[in-house]
Amino acid sequence: MSEIAEAVGDGVLPGRVWLYANYHCNLTCTYCLTESAPKVAKRELGAQRMLEVAAQARALGFTSLGVTGGEPFLLSYLTETIIEMAEMLPIVVLTNGTLFTRARLEEARGLTGAPVAIQISLDSADPVANDTMRGPENFRRVVAAIDALVARGVRVRIATTADHIDEHELERLCQLHRGLGVADEDHIVRPILRRGRAIDSGLGVDTDLIDLPPELTITADGAYWSPFGPTVHGGRLDTDLLVSRTTSPLDKPANILLRLVQGRARGDDAKLDIR
Repeated sequence: MSEIAEAVGDGVLPGRVWLYANYHCNLTCTYCLTESAPKVAKRELGAQRMLEVAAQARALGFTSLGVTGGEPFLLSYLTETIIEMAEMLPIVVLTNGTLFTRARLEEARGLTGAPVAIQISLDSADPVANDTMRGPENFRRVVAAIDALVARGVRVRIATTADHIDEHELERLCQLHRGLGVADEDHIVRPILRRGRAIDSGLGVDTDLIDLPPELTITADGAYWSPFGPTVHGGRLDTDLLVSRTTSPLDKPANILLRLVQGRARGDDAKLDIR
């Protein structure tokens, strides 16, 4: 057993490796960590690199994968790549849920029965409140996508990101996702982090390193402590949570991350539920 596999087994390192498939997006959300938008630099990993990371993660003893962006489904090769990656490890793919055309939905049938979850952002049960944060017609398109994916047997998770959500609003949102066939255990609620575009929008909470689980995150620019690490503000990539510029072979940044985790001073537990 490798040292990484042992650390994952003992709970010293989380089992998931994250991949930033790209940085460009069809939306311009008010709190986006990476300032993603249609015309930003794409900074794609590419299908071959994503498959290499998946294979090396499995060999090292990691137990799952995560794909995020940007908007990963802007990549024409994404669905096929996800299917291949899922043959190696279970995977969750984060998306804004607005690009599921009829053709995309037919492609998604290949995910049925595979260890794949599509995690879609939905911030409010109120269309106006949701679209204020995420863009016009977002609510309608997202709800339609969730319904269509569930109908095709694809596992869907819902991620709600908000500065504050009261019990009444949360219950409305839960009633909505239950009605769409998404179980409570597949609904994630998390705070907005004061990084990226959220800084300029005056949104979010400040975080300490201890609040961010050390999940190895691979980008076109290097390896990071967390998927909340490779953020962009003012067009410049943040490097405060950069672990290594070297990402290949994967054992190099993985072992650097493990040393950093092992070297942390004991302190208070995390105060924020960030997932």
